[in-house]
Amino acid sequence: MSTAVVSAEQKKRSRNVGLTFVVLGIVAGAIFTNRPGDAGFKLLDDYIFVIPARPFATALAIVLVALGAAQLLRGLGKVTNVALSIATAAFVIGFLTWAASGGSFSFTGMLQDTVARSVPITLGAIAGILCERSGIINISIEGQLLGAAFTGSVVGSLLGPWMGILAAVLTGVALSGILAVFAIRYRVDQVIVGFAVNFFALGLTSFLASRVLTEYPEYNLLRPFRPWAIPLLSDIPVVGTVLFTQTLFVYASVIAVVVATWMMYRTRWGLRTRAIGEYPKAAGTLGVDVIRLRYRNVLIAGAVAGLGGAWWPVGTVGRFDQNITGGRGFIALAAVIFGRWHPVGAFSAALVFGFAEAIQLKMSNLNTGIPSEFLLMAPYLVTLIVVAGFVGRSRAPKAAGQPYDAQ
Repeated sequence: MSTAVVSAEQKKRSRNVGLTFVVLGIVAGAIFTNRPGDAGFKLLDDYIFVIPARPFATALAIVLVALGAAQLLRGLGKVTNVALSIATAAFVIGFLTWAASGGSFSFTGMLQDTVARSVPITLGAIAGILCERSGIINISIEGQLLGAAFTGSVVGSLLGPWMGILAAVLTGVALSGILAVFAIRYRVDQVIVGFAVNFFALGLTSFLASRVLTEYPEYNLLRPFRPWAIPLLSDIPVVGTVLFTQTLFVYASVIAVVVATWMMYRTRWGLRTRAIGEYPKAAGTLGVDVIRLRYRNVLIAGAVAGLGGAWWPVGTVGRFDQNITGGRGFIALAAVIFGRWHPVGAFSAALVFGFAEAIQLKMSNLNTGIPSEFLLMAPYLVTLIVVAGFVGRSRAPKAAGQPYDAQ
């Protein structure tokens, strides 16, 4: 890429960032200043942090417009990304202050809900990373989550939650096995296979839910796991409630991120996995069994996605409803892109999406005047913004989606 092209791209991004600052400032000044009163953010049972809504919105608007002008005229240089991150966080706080003006809500509870709701997205994203790092595009995460949620609910209702988790994991492995066979052995287009698995899981679970679970509701009712407070750590103010008073699924998802990161970048398996996702022919020449490793990784990814699917019946609602996943598998794919195919980055993205969902739930309990239909759009709107902002600047593994011929 020539210096001129790079310079043009940098100028375009600099201009877009500046315009983003200005637009956020205009929104803050035009909308967030129209509700007087104080907003209370409950952090502890006996402590509420109060922010005056209108003065905060006014100051926010001035700062954002000033940052936009500085970015458009001179550029912020190395601190651009930091300034954008802080400005975005401040804008979210401004929005919450506007929504809660004249009242209060549990900010700690919203953060706790954020971490909890990131679980299926985190595990789905790890499943996507394991596949795409191996050279297999996994569009079927949504179907794997959905199928696992169904079997997890039925088996969990009959045999207990732990057996429900096992059934969900095995379901994820079975559905990923379909992807593996058609994509690796028969070299069918991986995107088409992924969507086929999604439609298969959606159709089958919807049919069984309407024909079986409706007639036998006892097959669809179990007691989900309750939050488990980690001794000592859960006593830390705010942080203890947010991070260490969660269900076992939250702790499992964090462990999965740590293990996946260590395995991917500190072991021979991880080196070979990344090799077959970038240069499979070179890896095969050096003695790596590309086909076998791809099969293994896709099945492991299915198990991880299956665990994510079990979160709905076993970790939160205690039952299965048609299309209960609500597109979280596709949001997990966005988290893969946002996180640049790295488990820690994907986990960070999952927290962003979980926060958007937590805000949507919190706003439904506040008198904001925003129609409920628009509130339901929040997680998906954030997904579109993230994908639009990062897809052009993220590079997928080179061999992702390309069939491999061992001959």
